[in-house]
Amino acid sequence: MTQTKILAVILATAGALAATTAMAKPGCGSHGPKMQFEELDTDGNGEISKAEMEAHKAARFSATDTDGDGMISADEMLAKMQERAAKRVEKMINRMDKDGDGMLSAEEMANRGRHGDMFGRMDSDGNGAISKEEFDQARENRGGKRRGGQGRDCGGATQTEQN
Repeated sequence: MTQTKILAVILATAGALAATTAMAKPGCGSHGPKMQFEELDTDGNGEISKAEMEAHKAARFSATDTDGDGMISADEMLAKMQERAAKRVEKMINRMDKDGDGMLSAEEMANRGRHGDMFGRMDSDGNGAISKEEFDQARENRGGKRRGGQGRDCGGATQTEQN
């Protein structure tokens, strides 16, 4: 693939992400910034207008376009992604580093957050083994539409309830 095509794909993806990120719900599985309603409702009238949404998208674009040329290069996009990744890593270490050494041990990683005892949650009958049915049920509960399961979406309705 030529460099121009790669850049076009990156820009198209960035545009799609920018358009949807603003509407991300807190705790909704998104890895991008989680916008608060008040951040988007810049005039404070209790509604988000299309102009406010467009202004938000333009501001995000400008923040990534560090050389101000009106285009986002692969280097600028990579820099923005690395910035976000660095923030996520810092938060993760701060949250999980129980001994305060600035690093995560296998033990600290093993029992983290909601994923801590995944085996225990999947072994629903408590027999010490995960059957095909338990595996499929766990996958369905976790899945959601994009993973091929019928799990809950971020609004709480199951995918089958939405269809």
